[in-house]
Amino acid sequence: MGALMVAAVAAIIVRATLVDFYYIGSDSMETTLEPGEGLLVNRTAYHQDPPQRGDVLVFDGRGSLLPYQRASPLDDVLRALRVSGDDTAFVKRVIAVGGDTLSCCDKDGRLLLNGEPLHEPYLFAGDAASEQEFTAVVPESRIWVMGDHRSVSADSRSLLGAPGGGMIPEERVIGRVERVIWPMGAARHIEGKAPRE
Repeated sequence: MGALMVAAVAAIIVRATLVDFYYIGSDSMETTLEPGEGLLVNRTAYHQDPPQRGDVLVFDGRGSLLPYQRASPLDDVLRALRVSGDDTAFVKRVIAVGGDTLSCCDKDGRLLLNGEPLHEPYLFAGDAASEQEFTAVVPESRIWVMGDHRSVSADSRSLLGAPGGGMIPEERVIGRVERVIWPMGAARHIEGKAPRE
């Protein structure tokens, strides 16, 4: 019984501090990630450096994509111990970081990052970069995220004009997606493809 308890505590510590596991519950990241796939998430990826353009990451949407839910220290502890669910976790791609200006779209339908058109080979086939026109300046310590399947993704565009403007505070980032680990036949490394031309 003692060994089982030690193993359980060790598993909780590893999942709370080093790596974590998430399942894709929507099609907003198709075809990079498919519904039902299990992900290995590196929780230490951003301890030294902030998220980079192109990173696929998991973040806590409370206060941004879930604007009326606020995180509390107790919520964070319960989630780390896996007593609480992950219904506030989102998986998206970083398109812009603090200091960037992002707008939609040029005459060819491409997003413009700091005035330069983006080449986004990961976009879901047939999807536009965005159907919604916008210009957003990303504040320092925040990121702008979008799903790869833009036509079905609730992402930073969803809260333009609201407090925070859909930008995700870096402190709400849980970690970077490293691998698909389930199902076994679909296991693969996930590369962060920076959206550039």
